[in-house]
Amino acid sequence: MNLTISRRIGKFVFDRRVVALLVLLGLLVAGRSWLADHPEHNPWAPLDLDHPSGWATERKLLALRNDVPACRAVLERSDVAFNALDPVGEGECRRDDRTQLAGYPLSPDTPATTCPIAVAMELWKRDSLDPVAEEIFGSRVERIEHMGAYSCRRMYGRDEGPWSEHATANALDIGGFVLEDGTRISVLGDWPGEGEKQRFLREVRDGACTVFATVLSPDYNAAHADHFHFDMDDRWTSVCR
Repeated sequence: MNLTISRRIGKFVFDRRVVALLVLLGLLVAGRSWLADHPEHNPWAPLDLDHPSGWATERKLLALRNDVPACRAVLERSDVAFNALDPVGEGECRRDDRTQLAGYPLSPDTPATTCPIAVAMELWKRDSLDPVAEEIFGSRVERIEHMGAYSCRRMYGRDEGPWSEHATANALDIGGFVLEDGTRISVLGDWPGEGEKQRFLREVRDGACTVFATVLSPDYNAAHADHFHFDMDDRWTSVCR
């Protein structure tokens, strides 16, 4: 009698393990299928700028900061036109990665930056600039006015201290925007106060914080009163101010 009960209990435990294993396998198969349909959440899927931003996007962006071939492959995969320029400079200001977007609405020109900056600019325009401009003004962004990417100098132009990300064009300063309907928005003139332009600037600043490693605005200090500073510093954490 006891032996029979023991066998039944053993069989019951075995059956539960089989069921649990089958359920686990089912979840794994379903999860794999779901990730295949949502590559933006799949950490193993290559980054494609045609995909929406997802859980894995930030991790993929971070992985590009020290891998120029992989970064340029993202631009190619995403059909983003760019020019790969030859390295120039020396020492702390040598620029091995000079990636110049083609057709991007920067003004007065399109400077060569690092590839991660180029990728982040594409995502920023797609996910923040145009959607916010259309929501607030009913018009897309036609021109982004920049104040330079490359400058062979230390931070804040000091004689000593850390080198600026601008020294390798791993940064870009933005001073204003012009919309397709002719509306001009200036960081210097429109950041203070309240209104649609002020709201636009704050929302696109916040949107930039999701793709750039460093975002500095007039809220940071007086040196940034007239521009946004974006860079792709390889620190382990982001800065958004």
